Amino acid sequence: MGYFEGFAITARQIGHTVTVQYPEHKRPKPERFHGRHVLNRYEDGMEKCIGCELCAGVCPARCIYVRGADNPPDAPVSPGERYGYVYEINYLRCIHCDLCVEACPTEAITESKLFEFSFTNRRDAIYGKDELVVDDDGKPKQLPWEDWNETSIEDTSAWVRATAPGGDASFEGSILWSGELGFGLRPAEPPQEVADQRPPSGPTGGRGGQH
Repeated sequence: MGYFEGFAITARQIGHTVTVQYPEHKRPKPERFHGRHVLNRYEDGMEKCIGCELCAGVCPARCIYVRGADNPPDAPVSPGERYGYVYEINYLRCIHCDLCVEACPTEAITESKLFEFSFTNRRDAIYGKDELVVDDDGKPKQLPWEDWNETSIEDTSAWVRATAPGGDASFEGSILWSGELGFGLRPAEPPQEVADQRPPSGPTGGRGGQH
C-alpha cells in the first residue's frame, strides 16, 4: 500500500467518534457487570445474610471475612437462626469474579455496576457491614470516594442474577428470587425470543442476561 492509499484510509475515519467525554458521559454497562458488592435486605428490612460463610469459602482471592452469630431472640437481624455479625471485603484483593454471588444461598450478596471508586489509604479499601448493607430504601450506601449514578443504583440487586444457568427456557415466566427492600418482587424472566430482540446494553454488545 502506498502513502496516498494509507492517507485515504485515515481520511475516511474523520468524523467517526468512538470516544465519549468521560466522566460527563458514561457508556451503559451490561446488566451482569461486576462492580462493588452490596448486602441486600428483604422487603421487611431483615438482612438476607445468614452468616453461613460460603462466600468466604469460595473466594479465590481470600478477600472476604465473615463471622456469623446467633440471632438475638428479642431483635433478630435475619429470618434464620444466625446472621452475619461481621462481614468484610478487602477490595485491594478482590478480583470481582462473582463466585461469592453464585455461592450465596439467600441472594444476600450481589455485585453492583460501580467500579469507579478509589482509596487514599488502605483502611478505606476494607468495607465492613456499615458500608455494604443497603440503606432503608434498599439502595447502596454511597461513600465519598465512589462515583455512583442512577443506573448503577437501580441495577444493584439480586434481580440482576440469572434465573437459571444458560438461560434455560423451562424457567421462562418463573420468579426464582425473593423480594427486596425498596424494589419489591422483580418481574420474571421474559420469553427468550423477546430477550433476544433487545438491543445491546454495553460497549461489548452483550445482553448480560437481564430478567
